[in-house]
Amino acid sequence: MQKMRVSRFWVLLLVSCFFCKSKGAIVPALIMFGDSIVDVGNNNNLLSIVKSNFPPYGRDFTNQTPTGRFCNGKLAVDFAAEYLGFSSYPPAFLSREARNEDFLIGANFASASSGYYDATSVPFGAISLTRQLSYYRMYQNRVRGMIGRERARTMFSKSIHILSAGSSDFLQNYYVNPLLNILNTPEQFSDILMRSYSEFIQNLYELGARRIGVISLPPMGCLPAAITLFGAGNKSCVERLNNDAIMFNTKLETTTQTLMKRHSGLKLVAFNAYQPLMDIITNPYDNGFFETKRACCGTGTIETSFLCNSLSLGTCSNATGYMFWDGFHPTEAVYELLAGQLLSQGISLIS
Repeated sequence: MQKMRVSRFWVLLLVSCFFCKSKGAIVPALIMFGDSIVDVGNNNNLLSIVKSNFPPYGRDFTNQTPTGRFCNGKLAVDFAAEYLGFSSYPPAFLSREARNEDFLIGANFASASSGYYDATSVPFGAISLTRQLSYYRMYQNRVRGMIGRERARTMFSKSIHILSAGSSDFLQNYYVNPLLNILNTPEQFSDILMRSYSEFIQNLYELGARRIGVISLPPMGCLPAAITLFGAGNKSCVERLNNDAIMFNTKLETTTQTLMKRHSGLKLVAFNAYQPLMDIITNPYDNGFFETKRACCGTGTIETSFLCNSLSLGTCSNATGYMFWDGFHPTEAVYELLAGQLLSQGISLIS
């Protein structure tokens, strides 16, 4: 785990210069949109088939509590909140426990199984990005009512907005939907997603957001469930899925640069999550891991959401050395490492 400890040290050192000028958090708030990579429990009370508010999810989180995070513990955005000086995490917008004042440090609108393509969320009962944006407008009105219009405007413009989407669009829609994959090549489908991404950023900008980070696709072909579903019996990463992720990420970076030039005062960063995760896969022991193919939960090949439960046979007793917690999602240990990598890429968002 030496590399992970060093990474965290440098991240904390990197942001410490900002703390010397201010008390508390570096930015006013953190606001999250997207899918299960950043979802902290919005699906809990929905009629959704994609949930994680039950054991063994959350077994390494505070008080061993399952919160709706698709992980054994903290997500990358939780670690990022800590690194940025927050003493608590922005609550799920649909949380029944959160109080009004809890939302003054931000809000999380993400919903597992949502994507850039709104239709992706429908079969799973998830909250589409369009609906998440609608909730964000409601949230803005709530904040204005608490602190006033001018303070709220400053808060929204200086807060960091995080977007994570795309994996569900491919893995839970495009690859299994003949109506999409027969009519569109992966490149053409990516172009459709880029239009949705551009529209989403445009809408956020019009609502006053000026600091936005978007998380790239991971090596999709190396997710245990992807290997099981699309690997044709092989146990190695599915190369064509990884190639699609690389292609998508290239388009994401190009589109991001175009949006930056188009919108005055916009700080927009495309976080490269692909390479740090691939580095773990290709050099697991150097990064403190020993298992990168099999997930911790159950058989480690497919289990996610309700299939990953307290009765799942074979669940590992200690997830620290595992890269994946369930069939689609990393462990807390990976998220800790990833948070440091992404924060170092996004210094422009806090400077």
